[in-house]
Amino acid sequence: MNSIIKNTALALGLVFGLGAVPFAMASGDAAAGKAKAAQCAACHGADGNSLSPAFPKIAGLGEKYLYKQLQDIKGTPDGEKARDIPQMIGQLDNFNDQDLQDIAAYFASQPMQLTGSTAFPVMLNSGDSVDSLILGRKMFRAGNKETGVPACMGCHSPTGQGNAPAGYPRLSGQYPEYIEAQLKAFRAGTRANDGEIRTMRTVAKQLSDAEIKAVANYIAGLTD
Repeated sequence: MNSIIKNTALALGLVFGLGAVPFAMASGDAAAGKAKAAQCAACHGADGNSLSPAFPKIAGLGEKYLYKQLQDIKGTPDGEKARDIPQMIGQLDNFNDQDLQDIAAYFASQPMQLTGSTAFPVMLNSGDSVDSLILGRKMFRAGNKETGVPACMGCHSPTGQGNAPAGYPRLSGQYPEYIEAQLKAFRAGTRANDGEIRTMRTVAKQLSDAEIKAVANYIAGLTD
């Protein structure tokens, strides 16, 4: 019974990709944010749909989630950062808090383009080879009871649309390479902006390489 309660709590608190925790709702102006986001286009695309998996799609992720990530990446006046991304060094230095809210509102208002999934085998720790789409669907919808991993859809919805008011980001359509990298970063502890309860780090440390690759691939093809 204790394991069931623990897994349920994790499912309710799960922020799969990407590290959000509840906090005061942002209040941004999307129209103002469009102009302020011009410098973001080089990497993330003018509408938040980047052209390369080297840079995540940020369209439609949810205003609350995006605002928190921008805050974490910019850091405090004394230089402390909750999320360290080398490519973002200095990019947000000239933006104040309202600017960040406006940028978050703009990108949240844009539709994310679907990346799509592909069929390929993955090797389990047991040595068995399985279809990545089958394993990915299982992990997303049911988790892994044997290792205590809750279903991703508990917070990110059955279609991967996330929960914007709660600050849980959309995953559907994201590049699988990016999702895989973030899960591995949470597992290694090199990404740690998932709050004091360490939700994502707790979940990710139970995931195998095969499970991470499979669920990231499956998510990339989820549709509404």
